[in-house]
Amino acid sequence: MAPWPELENSQPTSEKYTVKADGEQSAKPEKAKETEKDDTGTPITKIELVPSHSTATLIEEPTEVEDPWDLPELKDTGLKWSERDTKGKILCVFQGIGKFILLLVFLYFFVCSLDVLSSAFQLVGGKVAGKFFNNNSIMSNPVAGMVIGVLVTVLVQSSSTSTSIVVSMVASSLLPVHAAIPIIMGANIGTSITNTIVALMQAGDRKEFRRAFAGATVHDFFNWLSVLVLLPLEAATGYLERLTNLVVESFHFKNGEEAPELLKVITDPFTKLIIQLDKSILNQIAMNDESVQNKSMIKIWCKTFTNVTERNVTVPSPENCTSPSLCWTDGLYTWTIKNVTYKENIAKCQHIFVNFNLSDAIVGTILLITSLLILCTCLILIVKLLGSVLRGQVAAVIKKTINTDFPYPFSWVTGYLAILVGAGMTFIVQSSSVFTSAMTPLIGIGVISIQRAYPLTLGANIGTTTTAILAALASPGSTLKSSLQIALCHFFFNISGIILWYPIPFTRLPIRLAKGLGNISSKYRWFAIVYLIVFFFLIPLAVFGLSLIGWPVLVGVASPIVLVILLVVVLKILQSFCPGSLPQKLRSWDFLPFWMRSLEPWDKLITSLTSCFQMRCCCCCRVCCRLCCGLCGCSKCCRCSKCCEDLEEGKDEPVKSPEAFNNLAMDKEAQDGVTKSEVDASGTKIVSSVTAL
Repeated sequence: MAPWPELENSQPTSEKYTVKADGEQSAKPEKAKETEKDDTGTPITKIELVPSHSTATLIEEPTEVEDPWDLPELKDTGLKWSERDTKGKILCVFQGIGKFILLLVFLYFFVCSLDVLSSAFQLVGGKVAGKFFNNNSIMSNPVAGMVIGVLVTVLVQSSSTSTSIVVSMVASSLLPVHAAIPIIMGANIGTSITNTIVALMQAGDRKEFRRAFAGATVHDFFNWLSVLVLLPLEAATGYLERLTNLVVESFHFKNGEEAPELLKVITDPFTKLIIQLDKSILNQIAMNDESVQNKSMIKIWCKTFTNVTERNVTVPSPENCTSPSLCWTDGLYTWTIKNVTYKENIAKCQHIFVNFNLSDAIVGTILLITSLLILCTCLILIVKLLGSVLRGQVAAVIKKTINTDFPYPFSWVTGYLAILVGAGMTFIVQSSSVFTSAMTPLIGIGVISIQRAYPLTLGANIGTTTTAILAALASPGSTLKSSLQIALCHFFFNISGIILWYPIPFTRLPIRLAKGLGNISSKYRWFAIVYLIVFFFLIPLAVFGLSLIGWPVLVGVASPIVLVILLVVVLKILQSFCPGSLPQKLRSWDFLPFWMRSLEPWDKLITSLTSCFQMRCCCCCRVCCRLCCGLCGCSKCCRCSKCCEDLEEGKDEPVKSPEAFNNLAMDKEAQDGVTKSEVDASGTKIVSSVTAL
């Protein structure tokens, strides 16, 4: 609530302007006094009060509601460059250089932590993910194949790994191309969870979290909506398989050099000191190779020597000889010459866990916790540094460069140029997850708008597929065609999604849905975690479990749910645009129970369930908290122990009214909007005029 405006010429109390019957005045009037006589002849003094005037507007005009999606002003609170002396200017330059170097260092560790996080997920759930591919009868179901792609990519935190497994299975004729396409679609969905997890790190500030979470989930909604449209279309027509087969057959591709991994050159020297994995084990598990079931994925020997020599070996009979000329007997045994491969370990890998006899699950858990801590720390420091650097003219230039459109009539070109920029940046860093995760904090602090982040994200989808195409061209001749066809399926799937959800502004549904989810998550921050668990774990696992039971069971359970969702969507559209066509009861959701149409009861439930973490501390803890806070200068006690009130949810401070309205009678008159002239019991006459606020 805004404070009371300062009033000029306003009288603090009405007593200053009362005149007693004997003619003695209690205050000096500001106007000339007139003396009159009443009917009895008693002289009285009549005072004309000067009306109060104010330079402030007493009745405020209704202000426009602030749009929460408007980019904030990044104001420079420091000294201007012209106000600094020579020493201050030199110090400012060195501070800027130091902040830039720190920003690069934190960004480097941020990317390395993403790489280690992927390795941790592979150690924890990689073998389980590989077993998803064993049952070919399930993967013949397009929906089951799609959710397998989601689960595998979420578990290994890498769409490149899941795609390489699919390519290996297609090249080995274990999986047909039409069954591999839904898995690629699911991998496209699963890879978007990384930047959504990164957005959770900005949950401390509601405004930043609203923008960051919406900017991250716009990728999710694009992928989900594209799959909802293109998966049934592919199952019915097979257009992706036919189109990619036509491209592969028309162009005679030759094996090329492997695509350069520019970012890996920088990050591998550090990440290889932490952990190294043998990723070929995942491919062998997917191909149902029983010999690697109990083999660890942690790489022990990095340098080996393989030698092929000819040796004399015994065989059961002459029919088992390599050739008749290389077969002889010595009376008891039949001998032949065979090539024997001998592998010799030369040098161990130089990472931390090479000499630890720990299981993959334990090492993966350690790396998972450590990488998440480093990821959170780096992200917080990056946001703080960006907030201190992107101020004043620098912020204005960057925001204007990124978010400004070309002049009319070429404004539509800006979005497509942003798609090309996103594709180019993703091609450079060799990972769409790294690019979108690095862009998420910039969206949160307001440097990049969600309207501009959307085409950049679409470009990142294109960039990661071009990397896969170059990697496919580097494949050996036996797997070139299959790997290239799978990579092209991924490419044309994203192109088809862009055609569906970008060219026409009305069809840009991912932006609207992401903004809606951002508004909900900023108010109920627990809903963001519920969204992640439901859409990336529970729904895929439920569909996969029903697929194991059988196709009819999946259809029987999913059909009513899909019909209810469609009914709700249609009813919501009619309520928004054509409410007159609906019965009075269906024009709103008030006919439903409160817990079905609002998140407030759920918020109270979750708050009550988590209240054990907000209970008051015991006596011993309270003493320790007070001692600790006494040393660090906190007020009263530690905030985490809830001994004192939560500052963020504190009550509004009482508003102190100005002196002009200290009199209760005048306050009452002001609220009622009534002007009164009263005579008190002692015969005092009061003449006043009050303007109601």
